[in-house]
Amino acid sequence: MKQKIMVVEDDKLIRILILTYLKKYGYEVVAACDGEEAKVVYQEHLPCLIILDRMLPRVSGEEFCIWVREQKHHEVSIIMVSAKVRIADKISGLRLGADAYLTKPFDPNELIAQIEAVLRRTEQFCQKIVCDGLCIMPRKGKVLLDGMDIKLTKYEFSLLYYFMQNPEVVLSREQLMRQIHPNMESDVMDRTIDAHIKKLREKIEAYPSKPKRIETVRGMGYKFVSFK
Repeated sequence: MKQKIMVVEDDKLIRILILTYLKKYGYEVVAACDGEEAKVVYQEHLPCLIILDRMLPRVSGEEFCIWVREQKHHEVSIIMVSAKVRIADKISGLRLGADAYLTKPFDPNELIAQIEAVLRRTEQFCQKIVCDGLCIMPRKGKVLLDGMDIKLTKYEFSLLYYFMQNPEVVLSREQLMRQIHPNMESDVMDRTIDAHIKKLREKIEAYPSKPKRIETVRGMGYKFVSFK
């Protein structure tokens, strides 16, 4: 499960440089070029970590940092980068909510080391799968839909986790049942899995305007749809 990092940087060359290095080290990346766009990208992707330029157009990095920390539903680490090098600037950045502070210009290898250090401390809540506003955190037993906590039963949670690990794959009722009731008799298997999926759908398919997240594939089973 790749950790997702969001880069918020208005300088195109620096943004591309950071994204290139992050991809090289195996991270999944998303990007924004100003603080206003960053709010939209953040809410859609719920990254594990944000690399945040302090001086941004429209909404500044400082304002965005404060806004992120007000989003109580989700935990995320922030590395603030800035040309401001005074000790007072570093202290104020950390007090705004940054977990680390890196001054420009910086060596990309130093940034990677900072990322690795921060993620070691936050590994537990960084384990997640996100798909179009739906986020599952298996280690915490938590599910978010557009930032709101969704309460699932143990069986519903197991089904959703299995679905999200296998997007766009048709899964038979037998495969799904093995995830939640490995010893169940086959004569009640279909009715049981259909009932669990019906309840799961009611909780995660909250918006009629969007396509269904779990599709029925006639004669074969079910498929989790990864749509945008």
